[in-house]
Amino acid sequence: MELPPIFDNSDLVRSVPRECEVWPLASEHSGPGSFAALREIENVLSHTYAVGPWQWPDRPIVFLSDTHADYMGFLRSLAAAGVVRRVGSGPTDFRLTSFGVNTRIIVGGDCLDKGPSNLDMLDSLAALMRSGADVTLLAGNHDLRMRLIALSLAQEKTPLTAHLFARMGRKVFPLLHEIWIRFVGHGGMDLGKLTDEECRQRLLPDEDWFVQFPVAAKGLLSDAAIRKEMLKLRKKLSTIETDLAEAELNFRTAYAAASHCQHLFFRSNGAYSWFFEKMDAVARAGSLLFVHAGIDDEMCDLLSKGGLTAVNRRFRDGAHLHPLAFYFGSAANLTRTKYRTTDKQLTASGAQMLHDLGVKMIVQGHVNNSSGQRLLVKKGVLHLEGDITLDRTSRKRQGLQGAGAGATLIFPSGDVIGLSADYPKAKHFNPDHALKGTQIL
Repeated sequence: MELPPIFDNSDLVRSVPRECEVWPLASEHSGPGSFAALREIENVLSHTYAVGPWQWPDRPIVFLSDTHADYMGFLRSLAAAGVVRRVGSGPTDFRLTSFGVNTRIIVGGDCLDKGPSNLDMLDSLAALMRSGADVTLLAGNHDLRMRLIALSLAQEKTPLTAHLFARMGRKVFPLLHEIWIRFVGHGGMDLGKLTDEECRQRLLPDEDWFVQFPVAAKGLLSDAAIRKEMLKLRKKLSTIETDLAEAELNFRTAYAAASHCQHLFFRSNGAYSWFFEKMDAVARAGSLLFVHAGIDDEMCDLLSKGGLTAVNRRFRDGAHLHPLAFYFGSAANLTRTKYRTTDKQLTASGAQMLHDLGVKMIVQGHVNNSSGQRLLVKKGVLHLEGDITLDRTSRKRQGLQGAGAGATLIFPSGDVIGLSADYPKAKHFNPDHALKGTQIL
């Protein structure tokens, strides 16, 4: 399989493999890693063909996900996939290649959080969209956290919203610090005589929240989920001042930055208003469904009845309803699930709906992998995990050496290529070959 040419002399990009090998499904780091699980892949592939042939996009797709505020990992990955030519070291210093012009780029969510710079990452993504590239942006759970916090602060406090800053804030504190430094700290917002304590009261729930919340959440969340939320909040409240200090914030500066998010992200003239406006929950190309995390039966049914438009409309409409109910509902589950027992469930019924629709594989992010992409069956559906741990913060925490780079390339020929700096060769999967046994045994 011939890979697109790359136009970057950086050693970091050159560290991404150019030589292909058959996708090593028998290895746990790339596939299920057991004989029984390999047979499950074979059975699922046979089932997908029984309901019709695979359909492939009419032009290449490059999928990358979980950039987590690391624009350098983002641009290295695009360069390694042959999509861009970098012309400098800044977040907007790149040009589309001829391959990039003719390629659909799907960014699979979680652009925010972790660092080193959320705003630089957003600037880089905006520049990619302005370049003329065909970019599809999907929502990730880390992206939604910021949205829910900002929208909750714009409304009157209620038992369903008063705790969201403390509950989810730690994940967005780095972004709030960046907003304070770049936009607010030099006169961007007048806090007047508001004290740190007054801002604390605006950001955090009162003590009676623990009495009011179970009543307000009844019917929206299960009793177990309500108890879990209350336990989590107790823990979050015990560390929130330390967490703020680690992000070089206090209640006053955090309140100012979080309030300014309304202007930046949710007003038509805001610098980043495009981010959530352009964000979808799901995308599709032929037999492939792209999503940040996964899917459940309810969303499979909606997809079957109304297609992508209905699912994405449900996601957009839901983001303006009760924040907590939305976050734990089926639409946001697309960004959160790991098919845990506490998640919305994908059953054999949902899997069959997908197969009947011609969806034969889900391409996702959300699950950090340390040796490149993985292919495995989840809940009766073939999944390709495309989160290859790009950002430097996650790499440091996981003990991964070197800089992150890589992407998943999907071609009209039916060839799927997993590129990663953490695996010595490009992984090559083709379902026709796999069904014949050349990639199974």
